[in-house]
Amino acid sequence: MPTEQQIATHRKAQTAAKAVLDSLPGSITANDSEQSIARKAHDMLSALGYPETWYYHCPALVLLGSRSCLSISGKDYQPGNEKVGKSNLITIDLSPINDDYWGDCARSFPFENGKVTAKPTLLEFKNGIHFIEQLQQKMLRIAHSEMSFGQLFDWANVRIRESGFVNLDYRNNVGHSIAISREDRQFIQTNNAIKLGDAPFFSFEPFVRLKGGSWGFKHEDIFFFNQAGVLEKL
Repeated sequence: MPTEQQIATHRKAQTAAKAVLDSLPGSITANDSEQSIARKAHDMLSALGYPETWYYHCPALVLLGSRSCLSISGKDYQPGNEKVGKSNLITIDLSPINDDYWGDCARSFPFENGKVTAKPTLLEFKNGIHFIEQLQQKMLRIAHSEMSFGQLFDWANVRIRESGFVNLDYRNNVGHSIAISREDRQFIQTNNAIKLGDAPFFSFEPFVRLKGGSWGFKHEDIFFFNQAGVLEKL
């Protein structure tokens, strides 16, 4: 169980990431690319006091267009120059750090008629966004401190498969613990017996595509168990 100081300091980093993901979409145009969006995101994080990242040298991992379903480590990621165009799906994953305190937050944004929209008309956009948001809400209700990382993975993977989606993650996981060192992360993957309650914080970030679909969707937040043992979103 994390301390109040750990919660407060991690929350500051996570709040900065959320603030960028709230405001950045309004500035995205059809002429933007992964490169320009990643640059805007980093500039905004820096202005909030978070110029550094814990994720290799990748403060903002942006995927769109032909790379929408690409799962890649930040160690190998290089933003592309493909234009957003008239219709697209833009996924932005931010990883700010201050001292040893991480933020880790991702969202997928439907882009239609030259702008990001909260009410897409494309059915695949509607279904994908709805599914990943609902999966987060269901996870909050069923996860408990004695559940293992492996059990949470199995639960999520069944929901992904039964709902007609595919897990795109190159590590075949749906999240990880929030650690001091990148190498110390524990992944939410099958057969990992570590209990959720043994990790002060963990992310939940399924990256999915509808079977036969063209677009990859992600929705990531950080979670922790409070003093009452109830799971909370950071």
